[in-house]
Amino acid sequence: MSIGKTSSEILSFMKNEKIEVVDLRFMDFPGLWQHFSITAHELDEEAFEKGLGFDGSSIRGWQAINESDMLVKPVPDTAFVDPFLKAKTLVLICNICDPVTGEDYTRDPRNIARKAEAYLKRSGIADTAYFGPECEFFIFDDIRYDQNEHEGYYHIDSAEGRWNTGRVETPGNLGYKIRLKEGYFPVPPSDSLQDVRSDMMLTLESIGVPIEVQHHEVATGGQAEIDMRFNTLLTMADNVLKYKYVAKNTAKKYGKVVTFMPKPLFGDNGSGMHVHFSLWNGSKNLFVGDGYAGLSQMGLYAIGGILKHAPSILGFATPTTNSFKRLVPGFEAPVNLAYSRRNRSASVRIPMYSNSPKAKRFEFRCPDPSCNPYLTFSAMLMAALDGIANKIDPGKPLDKDIYDLPPEELAAVPKAPGSLREVLKALENDHAYLLKGDVFTQDVIETWIDYKMKNEVQPLELRPHPWEFMLYFDI
Repeated sequence: MSIGKTSSEILSFMKNEKIEVVDLRFMDFPGLWQHFSITAHELDEEAFEKGLGFDGSSIRGWQAINESDMLVKPVPDTAFVDPFLKAKTLVLICNICDPVTGEDYTRDPRNIARKAEAYLKRSGIADTAYFGPECEFFIFDDIRYDQNEHEGYYHIDSAEGRWNTGRVETPGNLGYKIRLKEGYFPVPPSDSLQDVRSDMMLTLESIGVPIEVQHHEVATGGQAEIDMRFNTLLTMADNVLKYKYVAKNTAKKYGKVVTFMPKPLFGDNGSGMHVHFSLWNGSKNLFVGDGYAGLSQMGLYAIGGILKHAPSILGFATPTTNSFKRLVPGFEAPVNLAYSRRNRSASVRIPMYSNSPKAKRFEFRCPDPSCNPYLTFSAMLMAALDGIANKIDPGKPLDKDIYDLPPEELAAVPKAPGSLREVLKALENDHAYLLKGDVFTQDVIETWIDYKMKNEVQPLELRPHPWEFMLYFDI
């Protein structure tokens, strides 16, 4: 169903389709979609041009109480009909503006992504950056958790979790529980979530998000992956938000719950968001060449930029304390700051599935789906452009089996930082490349670090952990 790409086309569509409600959505600073709704007759040409007001002081990481008024400006070409709500609702993603100056708000993540795309074009290096994130997530049947003065716990359950092989079930336990690390590609009935994922996939397609594949992922307990077709930076970041919205609400329809938390289960794989990336001029893929793994020199310099700035990129790309329960050395996690055409423990991999020039790209494997996609994709782009501009050599590829390397050789391979505190420190020390073109601002960097430290790092460090009781209670 074609909705249109201009405000007049949107208004005409609303009238013809008898739209009742308009839902206005934007992303807060840490990375959650927010919204408010108006009746259809309240949306007119003036609303598109001048925006609609809301209280910015109530949004995490944004305005002070004495500067609370903000504007949302709906973006016409983001419109889709919500597939879940009872009233016929048109969704519009919005940009955030200051009502006094009329300028785009510097802490609006979508504005940062827009500036990153504009900076790319001004750079003369390329005109388009394509991103293809592979978002993994878990589909659970039950989740309970709490943390207070005298207790802290979580309880996760899934009908296909390997811990339920001995559970009494009604009408009976049929077995077919997925063993640890054996969830990759088994057919039903072991894969109990095929219908749920297919529903998610088809719903995403119905709202204009092209999907390439869906499948069960490695972990027990309902790990899933649905891969979107690559797109430009801003559009793909928008699509990640649609993806999360559809996944969560489809699961709810089946009486289940989705989480994009990177590491909810102990002892099995976490959820990553490997991001495929390439730069183009018109119809020409600038990463195609005769260098290593078929990459151009520009592609190798871009990898050099990503590897050099990886610790600070992770301040946005792995932005939770839980992210580092996934990025642990000694397992399959991509903690080695090196590149390879096949080695999945390297943080940058060059896929070799296809010889087509259109398919040439590299994959940054560190990010996870808890991230704010506008900020993560923008930081990746800025690091790659810095690598190209400064001809940063990525060094030699890591094509050996990481587990067979002698200790002295393994020690020479740089590693990703091991905690949120460390990557925030890296971001504090290395962000000049992000400030170019005013894409990120000093205020954005400082506010992000301050918010994360005060609201996530320090509160976790203050709280006793259940495992500490296992270790120390009888001391």
